Amino acid sequence: MNTDSTVLINTACGKIRGFTKDECEVFLGVPYAKAARFEYAVPVSKWDGELDATKNGNACPQIRAYHEHLEIPERTFYHKEFRNGLHFNYDEDCLNLNIFAPQNASDGTAKYPVMIFIHGGGFDSGSNSELPFDGTCYAKRGIICVFINYRVGIFGYLTHPQIQKQFGRNGNFGLDDQLTAIKWIRTNINAFGGDSENITIAGQSAGAISVQYLCLNHKNEGLFKNALMISGGGKFPDFALPRPAEQTCEYWQDFMNAAGAADFSELKTMSCQQIFDAMDIFKPTRKDNMYNTMPVIDGVLIPESIQKMIKNPLKINYMLGYTNCDLYAPLMALIGHKFARKNKTYVYFFDVDAKGDGKMAFHSSDLNFVFNTLDKSWRPYDENDHKIAELMQDYITDFVKYGNPNGKNQNDKLSGNMPHDYEQNSKEKENFRPFWKQCGKTALHLTANGKIKMIRPNYLKLTWNMLKGGKQI
Repeated sequence: MNTDSTVLINTACGKIRGFTKDECEVFLGVPYAKAARFEYAVPVSKWDGELDATKNGNACPQIRAYHEHLEIPERTFYHKEFRNGLHFNYDEDCLNLNIFAPQNASDGTAKYPVMIFIHGGGFDSGSNSELPFDGTCYAKRGIICVFINYRVGIFGYLTHPQIQKQFGRNGNFGLDDQLTAIKWIRTNINAFGGDSENITIAGQSAGAISVQYLCLNHKNEGLFKNALMISGGGKFPDFALPRPAEQTCEYWQDFMNAAGAADFSELKTMSCQQIFDAMDIFKPTRKDNMYNTMPVIDGVLIPESIQKMIKNPLKINYMLGYTNCDLYAPLMALIGHKFARKNKTYVYFFDVDAKGDGKMAFHSSDLNFVFNTLDKSWRPYDENDHKIAELMQDYITDFVKYGNPNGKNQNDKLSGNMPHDYEQNSKEKENFRPFWKQCGKTALHLTANGKIKMIRPNYLKLTWNMLKGGKQI
């Protein structure tokens, strides 16, 4: 990574050394908590000496680190999309943050709003250092952008009676990591120039679902002001919702038996290689993997059924989006709009086909637009794609700053079409940005032809796209 110079700041935890890059301050691999295997995270309050935050931290061990199976088309697709050419270190000491701040933010002369991003990966994989996760574009717009690493798969969502006995709760280590990170950021972000009272949480896919769950628990009231959910917001069908923790214990006991672990204590001491060798054999024999390797009703983070909790989410500002060939695209649109009709929500429909292989706007294809990483992609994105990316970043910037993607106190702009000579940095042309209505019946239609306007979802078209586009993950 090319850096301009180092930057050293003092925090309540100790000194930390990052670097400047593209007129931003960057701190990588910042530890926010420590956790033993199958135990809940303990926040970091001090570190010894000067912390080196100039390289990415560890990612949570996951099956792709041991059995990547790139011969499977679905695995190859997202490897090429978001991980190809990158190196990841996998270790259970993985609870860390990547922080991107405006230049000189740490000098204390201003307080910048904060966006905390939770990566996706089906609760089973992922990392905060994958290709799209670069917060530079928001740091340049006056926002501190933070990406969370958290525990996934067996280390994030295993349940066992012994865990319940020891902690009075069960499972949800990954979701607890996310909440621990948010609280750590609130406590410490001021040292980086952040405003702890103006935080937006955001996520994509499983990260968006995590955001949704965090927004349903009123114990989290006041931790954040806004929430952004990319391809994962709304009430999913009952079969895909968290189940009581005790109902998933049998699945994990079956895995322990398959792995040759005599008891829970032995599982805690098995090597990651042993665990994922066994997982690679076990999972293909089951059809219920997804329903047992995700968040559960634990009485704490998810205290009761989502069916009940989603009727009374936190009263904050919401933004959510879906793509034209999303996972189960018509369902993603339906649940998003259903949630939006009952809550203060801005909805977008990302209708910009990916270049290079005819995959349309596949699930998570909007990430490179959201984070201005089009040039890092293998795809031949063009000038119109960059214009849409800039527009999305402008909307999201104002949403993070003000809870309104139209800008501060902008509630009466007229809807219209974005001219192709729209310039993101031109204050004179600010009013050309189409007005984004806050409602549930329509979505802001983001399209490469420049005709950005509010439209109603076309469920028949989305169904056709889903059938035509096929499965990608």
